[in-house]
Amino acid sequence: MPQWLEIVLRTLCAVIVLFLMTKLLGKRQVTQLSFFEYLTGITIGSLAAYISMDLNTNWYLGLIALGVWVLCSLAIEFLQIKSKKARDFIDFKPTVLIQGGKILEENMKKERLSTDEIMQQLRKKDIFQLADVEFAIMESSGEINILQKRENLPLTPKHLGITVAPEKPPQVVVMDGNIMDEPLRVMGFGQNWLLDELDKIGAKLKDVYFAQVDTYGTLTVDLYDDQIQVPQNEERKLLYANLKKCQADLELFSLSTKSKKAKKMYEESSKQIEQILAQVTPILNT
Repeated sequence: MPQWLEIVLRTLCAVIVLFLMTKLLGKRQVTQLSFFEYLTGITIGSLAAYISMDLNTNWYLGLIALGVWVLCSLAIEFLQIKSKKARDFIDFKPTVLIQGGKILEENMKKERLSTDEIMQQLRKKDIFQLADVEFAIMESSGEINILQKRENLPLTPKHLGITVAPEKPPQVVVMDGNIMDEPLRVMGFGQNWLLDELDKIGAKLKDVYFAQVDTYGTLTVDLYDDQIQVPQNEERKLLYANLKKCQADLELFSLSTKSKKAKKMYEESSKQIEQILAQVTPILNT
């Protein structure tokens, strides 16, 4: 067999085996790597190159070595799942770099980090003042996670006492002009609903490149022709405006009536609508 053909066959074999081994190792191999996973990735790549190019040795010996490395990696990952002591020994322990707005110099020296580097990491998280940081921790993967002080955290509906409905992940319902039936069913809709929504904005299915439905049933459409502007659905904004008008009318009625009973009724109704508005405002203003 010609050498070039043997190299082609060896390389194809290495690619297939490497793909299967990486699938076996799981998603961790393509995310932030731990120390041992970093070594495993380098070694597996070197073994794959050896299988492809070293014509003086039997190719199956490289596959055996590759299999041994993968089995060792799986065994170590299983050991890490079962034992915290094993995790701490094999991987690096998390290190606190900042606590209460103060840099821990000894820990910075231990991780060989400079002040410029830690400040750069803070700026990546949109933090420009050291005093705003409660904790900064370097994880075993080398990533730095930061917790701001409570007074600097953004407000959430929970802080304001507002209850919001649970969110579903948005679903792509049209891709490359084709309707995706399963995502539509997940959101509780059908093709007739989709076609009606497209008709409301004056769009035809054949003109739609991409369409997505969010938690609240709002359809977002992208057309093949980027020059065409898709009109926005104003139904929710109109409903919000009508609720605000009803509340204002009830308050006006309570001020204008002389009947104590009617006044009390209008005030209670106004408060009820105010409570409803507090709950639905995050939905209707999206």
